[in-house]
Amino acid sequence: MNTDTFRLTFWGVRGGYPTPGPTTIKYGGNTTCFEIQAGKHRVIVDGGTGIIGLGEKILAEYRATGGKICLILLITHTHHDHTQGFPFFFPTRHPDGVIFTYGPKLKEEKLESVLNRAMSPPVFPLGLEELYSQRKVHEVYHGDLIVSEAACATPQLYHLGKAPAELPPHALSIRVCHGYHHPRNGILFYRISYQGKSIVIATDTEGYIGGDQKLIRFTQQADVLVHDSEYDEHEYADEQPVRQGWGHSTWRMATEVAIQAQVRQLVLTHHSPRHDDAYLEKMLQKAQAVFPNTLLAQEGQTLTL
Repeated sequence: MNTDTFRLTFWGVRGGYPTPGPTTIKYGGNTTCFEIQAGKHRVIVDGGTGIIGLGEKILAEYRATGGKICLILLITHTHHDHTQGFPFFFPTRHPDGVIFTYGPKLKEEKLESVLNRAMSPPVFPLGLEELYSQRKVHEVYHGDLIVSEAACATPQLYHLGKAPAELPPHALSIRVCHGYHHPRNGILFYRISYQGKSIVIATDTEGYIGGDQKLIRFTQQADVLVHDSEYDEHEYADEQPVRQGWGHSTWRMATEVAIQAQVRQLVLTHHSPRHDDAYLEKMLQKAQAVFPNTLLAQEGQTLTL
């Protein structure tokens, strides 16, 4: 992998549940999973059903080149549409897998316990005894910083106020922000930076009047903002059931953050399972009228920074 590479690939862009079929072919029906390649680093955000195809790609690369399967997995939260593909992500079962997982501290139980339970009988046929990879699971908090200097080396985790003044120029850094507006434990936003460029992932978040100022500060002048936009404006507040408080944004809320944060490009994601390709494109036109450099996240699409 080229050491100058910094690119984002969408493997799943749908919210709620998978929606395969002829009306979702263009933008895709798999649930949330993004891949970021930064030099020799590989970062995966969330384990919706999109992670299954990504796992097959990673195994194919391993068969061709050998070595280790090294990656960082970031979990924004543990709802089904962000974890339902994880049991089928077979790099976790490969003896050459090295997987560093980071995600939220939950009120109910440990993050590692939640992920393991999804991969255990009686809800899954293979037991944890067949997880042959090396795995480290860390719960992260608002203000934390993850720094990775080498793809297979253990990343350094710095808590709020403990980060070094300067980072090595070749390092990958991941900053964490906790948003409280998604039931019930909130949501983690991640800002992934490499060689002076940055991508912010802000899925499953609900906007505020005047814009979410906490997220806007966190996102300031990012190159790419990937933002939840599950609802059109009328279905958010006008039609039954009213969806205020469900923890998702309209396309306008996403553009408000993009404008105030002065990002270079906005990508709308977490598409509603009720929205087919044609409906999504109508929403895109509305968003582009407000913030021209807006795209719809599309399964299989790669953005190079």
